[in-house]
Amino acid sequence: MKKYDIIIIGGGPIGLACGIEAKKAGLSYLILEKGALVNSLYNYPLNMTFFSTSERLEIGDVPFMSVNPKPTRTEALEYYRRVAKQWELNIRLFEEVKSFEPQNEGYSIVSSKGDYLAKNVIVSTGFYDIPHLMNVPGEELDKVTHYYKDPNYYAFQKVLVVGASNSAVDAAMETWRKGAEVTIVVRNAEIGQRVKYWVKPDIENRIKEGSIKAYFNSEVKEIKEREVVITTPEGEISVENDFVIAMTGYQPNLPFLSKMGIELSKDEIMKPQYSEQSMETNLPNVYLAGVVCGGMNTHSLFIENSRVHAEQILESIVAKEARFD
Repeated sequence: MKKYDIIIIGGGPIGLACGIEAKKAGLSYLILEKGALVNSLYNYPLNMTFFSTSERLEIGDVPFMSVNPKPTRTEALEYYRRVAKQWELNIRLFEEVKSFEPQNEGYSIVSSKGDYLAKNVIVSTGFYDIPHLMNVPGEELDKVTHYYKDPNYYAFQKVLVVGASNSAVDAAMETWRKGAEVTIVVRNAEIGQRVKYWVKPDIENRIKEGSIKAYFNSEVKEIKEREVVITTPEGEISVENDFVIAMTGYQPNLPFLSKMGIELSKDEIMKPQYSEQSMETNLPNVYLAGVVCGGMNTHSLFIENSRVHAEQILESIVAKEARFD
């Protein structure tokens, strides 16, 4: 069983930032990522554009150069790959953490490929792994997806998009531009206020002119092979359908945190317990970093405002000299 001063669970941008700070401090560390490098970003839509500007996504003092003011998913993937290479980060990809137990002076971690002992553990697992389900009949059909990738797949098809967030609006607009007949179902009375300011007028104008059919204050009741039943203020309707893109949001793996022993708030947010200054949880030498800190409030933290977590955590670890002798 190999020992490390720090094991970082999650190889997203903030996990990489934690690895960089650990390396700066001269501590032994290992980053474990269950998927590809910056796996959440990899699973974003192919044509996604960030809301943040490139400099606000930078880590490790590595410049992020982008062709446009707002970088794309492809640019971000290349940037973080370059960061990992430049810093020669000790990261193991496609290696999922299976168990976590206190042991001796640290914590025993068993992954899909190995056993480790860590004096300190940083959890930076993001929130893109678990979609919010609609819990309606037919959601398990092959034509339903909670992860939108490429609009070309939906060319000339009857597409129903669920949601009114950035991801839903992007899916609706991009598939419509590829010739899809698009219907959007929105639980609330309007398109979401957080939708990117340069995109929101576009979707609203397409709805207004009738190019995209929208049902507001409505919900999907049932998904069938060739149609979808929708509950609207005027009653139930049925629309012909080939594919459903359910952009209903995602949630962090809070059961994983709870299983580790990290306490969660008792309200609907289920915010993990941690120090705002050191990021240390109720478990000694176990820290949280990034979006996972917000619990179900996944809109409170982003790359740009959680990069600082890496520095806070390493300051705490170094101050306690919490390393293996």
